Amino acid sequence: MSERNSGKPKERDVISIVDLSADLEGLFKRAKELKALRRKHAPHRSFEGRALAMIFEKPSTRTRSSFELAMTDLGGHAVYLSPKDMQLGRGETVADTARVLSRYYDAIMYRAFRHEDMLELAKWADIPVINGLDDIEHPCQAVADLFTLWERWGGKFTSHQLTYIGDGNNVLNSLMLGAATVGLNFVAATPPAYKPKPWVMKRAESLALAKGSIVRVVTSPEEAAKGADALYTDVWVSMGDEAEEKQRMAAFKGYQINAALLARANPGAFAMHDLPAHRGLEITDEVMDGTAEAIWDQAENRLHAQKAILELVLS
Repeated sequence: MSERNSGKPKERDVISIVDLSADLEGLFKRAKELKALRRKHAPHRSFEGRALAMIFEKPSTRTRSSFELAMTDLGGHAVYLSPKDMQLGRGETVADTARVLSRYYDAIMYRAFRHEDMLELAKWADIPVINGLDDIEHPCQAVADLFTLWERWGGKFTSHQLTYIGDGNNVLNSLMLGAATVGLNFVAATPPAYKPKPWVMKRAESLALAKGSIVRVVTSPEEAAKGADALYTDVWVSMGDEAEEKQRMAAFKGYQINAALLARANPGAFAMHDLPAHRGLEITDEVMDGTAEAIWDQAENRLHAQKAILELVLS
């Protein structure tokens, strides 16, 4: 990493889920403990006097709620920062913003449009930077998703398959890299023009090889669903892609999780979605309201997984 403004030793960043590759099993175990504590309303305030800056370039329900509540539960404080309320939105550089926030806070969670800005903030911040989403990855979401599967499958990923249906976007990137890291077989079905980037595929394949699992991308949702223990999807038009809405709607027709596709998966397979869902497009009402309890587990587990991540980077 390039030299920063102060030259002080820096605690760890979480820019990619791969940054947590050595810690995922421990994170799942700690998230389970934290989940039990919260459900019992037992105090776990280990962050008294600690503060988190939360920069949101994109709106959010789950990311904001889970990070803010996580810091509150841990005894700390989180501050919501929107570019329209900051000098960052009036021309102040990312580097200068990082320098200033490093003097006030203990960590920064950044939800950004551009991965380049995420890297720039991390380069100049003297405190940990956590990627709350950018155009390349959504690592905190993937940690919560994998934790949800770990819970449901008794703490084991081997012999299971996660199948993703839809856009080769930031969510797919983090899920694929995360699945490869924990040895979970991963198959994705995307339209030909919306495959994940070749460098992401290459890295995931290398990680999977080391774990003895598979990573595969196909174009047929029906083929991808075969052998799946969970089917995962995301919106067809993500924030920032609105100009492509018409062509995306045409390209993703048929890439829907519905009862027929779920029937092609293994017995007991369930649906997953990182939300918000566009019902009737990438997933049907029947699946959302019928067999998709895991989706609500995913949403809840954002809170517990992010507490575990915060503890890791700030301990």
